[in-house]
Amino acid sequence: MRTRGPGGGSPHPPAGLPPSTVGLMADTSPARVLIVDDDQQIRSSLQRGLRLSGFAAEAVDGGPAAIAHLAEHEVDAIVLDVTMPEIDGVEVCRRIRSAGLDVPVCMLSARDEVDDRVAGLRAGADDYLVKPFSLEELRLRLEALLRRRPTVERDVLGAEGVEVDPGSRLARFDGADLELTRREFDLLTTLLVNRGVVLSRSQLLAEVWGYDFDVQTNVVDVFVGYVRRKLEAAGAPNIVETVRGVGYVVR
Repeated sequence: MRTRGPGGGSPHPPAGLPPSTVGLMADTSPARVLIVDDDQQIRSSLQRGLRLSGFAAEAVDGGPAAIAHLAEHEVDAIVLDVTMPEIDGVEVCRRIRSAGLDVPVCMLSARDEVDDRVAGLRAGADDYLVKPFSLEELRLRLEALLRRRPTVERDVLGAEGVEVDPGSRLARFDGADLELTRREFDLLTTLLVNRGVVLSRSQLLAEVWGYDFDVQTNVVDVFVGYVRRKLEAAGAPNIVETVRGVGYVVR
């Protein structure tokens, strides 16, 4: 199945949600960031800080307001709190991915919200930040998530029956489609492109997430786990090996 990524996903989301324009705008206008948080003080602080950092930041006060905003406006990235009344951040993320919107999502969570954070990543979020965090780190992560590398046309890559086609952004095992999110597809593709080479977590953060700065996160390990589970569910062998203390490799 097509992933939700450049060259993939649904080109025309269901009625009520607009198509996404991901990344920094070609005319160099500021990236549009939607902040979703039910805490007014946090909303105001993030909106002010991101505007001072050069983003066109708007803020809404919860899940229903976020869904309504996205039905009327295009955005380039979303900063999304996990714990909110009515519609929480996980459900908001699930709905926008189901609608085919391929906009980068950075989840915000408290330290004790590990299960919700994992649920958010499974629902299609790209990364998360644990409160409290610095505005500078949020800015750097948003800039990295907005730096989309163009899809490079390559031959079909594969290992032990698992195949990915970077041009069409299709992934298969034994002829059957694999349901991978954009980040999962990019992670697996990067490992296959570098088959036989052990890639460190820092290298994968740079290649897949665009993080060319030091960042404390286990998002690589989390997404490797997702890829492995989806391969296992499809009956595929575990082609992604862990090299203890170093990183990951596809032999």
